[in-house]
Amino acid sequence: MSTGTFWGHGGPYETWVDFLRRWSAEEPADPAALPALTRQDYEAETWERLVEHFAAALDKRLQAWADRLVRAMAAADGEFTAGRELAQARTGLHTVRALADNPGLPADLREQFTDLVDREIAELQVQLEQHLDRMTQNGADPRWTEQRRRTLRDNGLTAVSAQAAAPDTDSAQDPWATSPPDRPRRRIVLD
Repeated sequence: MSTGTFWGHGGPYETWVDFLRRWSAEEPADPAALPALTRQDYEAETWERLVEHFAAALDKRLQAWADRLVRAMAAADGEFTAGRELAQARTGLHTVRALADNPGLPADLREQFTDLVDREIAELQVQLEQHLDRMTQNGADPRWTEQRRRTLRDNGLTAVSAQAAAPDTDSAQDPWATSPPDRPRRRIVLD
């Protein structure tokens, strides 16, 4: 028989830390199964460690996302491809922002982390445009850099933050969000 002490499960803290480790490594992890966290349930040092785990996971995931985007943009052979890469990149940002705004976190922590993610998104948008400025200064075709700048702005990464901040609209108020009426449609036949 072992003389060591056996520890039980670490509760919500362990659940979150394990999730954050897997999520930051882009392993399958379900945020819906996360328990709610309450600051009062933890010692100050423990809470601080949990917040550090969360910040490190967001940072790692955002860095991996940014690295992939930069490689994809460098490989884009035209503005259509660049626009598609930016649109796909926003999908990845939705995942990161959703975790930062997880309902299991206290409201002040959700606000702190979503602000952090939004600032990182805005900073990357600025860095991509500054890169185009440097390319122009180093002799790149100014017409190409302006086309790419237009693509960056038309497919802005900051749309993720703006979309999340926009209030939900009721589909009954939006006529384009409803199905067409059940009456037959007119057909126009041209001779």
